[in-house]
Amino acid sequence: MIADDSAVIRGLTTRALEAEPDIEVVASVPDGRMAVAQLERTVVDVIVLDVEMPNMDGLTAIPHLLKVAPLVKIVMSSTLTVKNAETSMKAMQAGAADCLPKPTATRDMLGAADFNRMLVEKVRSLGQAAQRGGSRARTVAARGTPSTVPMRPVSTLPRALPPARPMPVMAPKIIAIGSSTGGPQALFEVLKHLAGTDCPPIMLTQHMPPTFTTILADHIQRQCGIPTIEVQDGTPLQRGRVHVAPGDFHMTVSSDGGTLHIDKNPPENFCRPAVDPMLRSVVAAFGPRVLTLILTGMGSDGLKGCGKVVESGGAVLAQDEATSVVWGMPGAVATAGLCSAVLPLTEIGPRLKALATARAA
Repeated sequence: MIADDSAVIRGLTTRALEAEPDIEVVASVPDGRMAVAQLERTVVDVIVLDVEMPNMDGLTAIPHLLKVAPLVKIVMSSTLTVKNAETSMKAMQAGAADCLPKPTATRDMLGAADFNRMLVEKVRSLGQAAQRGGSRARTVAARGTPSTVPMRPVSTLPRALPPARPMPVMAPKIIAIGSSTGGPQALFEVLKHLAGTDCPPIMLTQHMPPTFTTILADHIQRQCGIPTIEVQDGTPLQRGRVHVAPGDFHMTVSSDGGTLHIDKNPPENFCRPAVDPMLRSVVAAFGPRVLTLILTGMGSDGLKGCGKVVESGGAVLAQDEATSVVWGMPGAVATAGLCSAVLPLTEIGPRLKALATARAA
């Protein structure tokens, strides 16, 4: 379902999605109130929800939508402003799965193409996750409510994983975290456990556009109680602090491990910032003393970098499938046999704290 007060945006979004054979737009509405009413009678896996709308805005609509369909996946769509980024962050705390910057009149054709690609990828990944999790499609059908979407068989059996790798015995000098779809909620849960500890510096690459990463850094510091900054070129790496890659820039650490750098080298895995360049740099700087965490997110960014971490003697942790919004990134490293532990979200923070505050023998 598309919920946006702009008929032009609704049309563009619908055309981009319906160009894909596996995606169907079952409803298109101009405000949040109509979105709630439509959801009560239509089977929906994913909602693309505008931030600013008359009658009922996107943030106000979220709890009402989730009350009707607790497992529906919501993508917030907004222009790149500080106000909208702040609202989108609040929306993700309220239960939205991801955010998406809207194309604007000043964007060139490449920007529009990038928007369409991100839109399709997010909707497809979240739709598949909704169905694997027993989305409302099956709940609605079980109640006998008419469905406009044919039922699709989806396996809910847990996937068999390779045996966990032994946990290296080391005191990490760096913690490197990669996350994407569903990442902000997971990060708030994990990082609160490191507040007040003398933990190693934390480098964080979260797939987010510019402005949104600025707001993310502020929210982590305020909610988790741990010093957090959005990195600039030349920012020193500091113990006990979270260093967030800025939107549209890769983040790396210098070979001596003292300074952070940002660059606009080509996207990797269709992402900038990307996790892989960050991991390559931390391995080059810290060798086996690297502790890596891959949280919920679509795609496989971080897979190659985690391979380098393991080759050097470092450790990789990943979020499990049951607690991930999308088990793409953590699933890729888990099924590749690179993890020393694959954990539910609530167990990651305590484990990370124990490993992060370990001292060398």
